[in-house]
Amino acid sequence: VQLQASGGGAVQAGGSLRLSCASSVRTFSWHTKAWFRQAPGKEREFVAAISPSGSSSYYADAIKGRFTISRDNAKNMVYLEMNSLKPEDTAVYFCAATPATNRYSEVLQYDYWGQGTLVTVSS
Repeated sequence: VQLQASGGGAVQAGGSLRLSCASSVRTFSWHTKAWFRQAPGKEREFVAAISPSGSSSYYADAIKGRFTISRDNAKNMVYLEMNSLKPEDTAVYFCAATPATNRYSEVLQYDYWGQGTLVTVSS
């Protein structure tokens, strides 16, 4: 397993969760890292991405201002801090990695995927 996501769970609306993604491959420190999510019956969608150095981050409009992506290359970790959660945030969240540095919101750009962690937000 090259990417392992964790930290999902069940929370009430307005609550917070922190997702973590561990990389077992050190060269992933040079990859763009991202989080995607997939709700039941829907396509996988982009949530957030962070550049290899961590100096740039990108967010989907639906979560902007509520979620924060960060990374610790020394620990081969990437995180997604999720605040003010809404029921529509309910989904399986996946971490992903790509050597590409553009088109970061496109699923097909990512070569490596974690197994997903379920986030359930109740109203």
